[in-house]
Amino acid sequence: MLETGGLAYEIVLPPCIAEKVFAADQGDLALEIHAVLNLEGNAGRFSFYGFTNPIEREFFEALISVASIGPKSAARAFSQPMSRIAQAIDRGDHAFLQSLPGIGQQKARDIVAKLQGKVTRFLLIQEASAAAHPPIPDFADEALAVLLQLEYKRGEAETMIRTTLQAQPAIRDAETLLSEIYRQKTT
Repeated sequence: MLETGGLAYEIVLPPCIAEKVFAADQGDLALEIHAVLNLEGNAGRFSFYGFTNPIEREFFEALISVASIGPKSAARAFSQPMSRIAQAIDRGDHAFLQSLPGIGQQKARDIVAKLQGKVTRFLLIQEASAAAHPPIPDFADEALAVLLQLEYKRGEAETMIRTTLQAQPAIRDAETLLSEIYRQKTT
């Protein structure tokens, strides 16, 4: 729920997006919004769907361009990272698509028929983003937990870990990693 200027707006976050937003634990939050006008008789009501960047919103809009997929279905189906869904569409992986909430056999066929070969840019953008932020190694999870207990924000802690590991790639345990982070903070 977003309140501004005396008005309250309910913004639906697809599961994968909500997970990312709440994991980031940031103060101010900017969302890309897709608004849908729902007409019911003589009245209209807006529904708002939120995304962390324009690329995610565009991918959502591509999903709802499929005739059998409405915004609610697309939001529920967006329960996996965009790149995984785009890969499944590109490969024609009906089984994976059917594993998404609200997507049955017919909807999976419709998605592949409409979007196969048209989601490459979402794959490329995601790969570039993954290369910019490589995953944190398993041993760093312990260091991350310690930094979170010390009340660092998740994004800040992950940045410190990545920066330290890029500078010192030979580090292979959490204790050494934390020592190096501390050394860098004090110099």
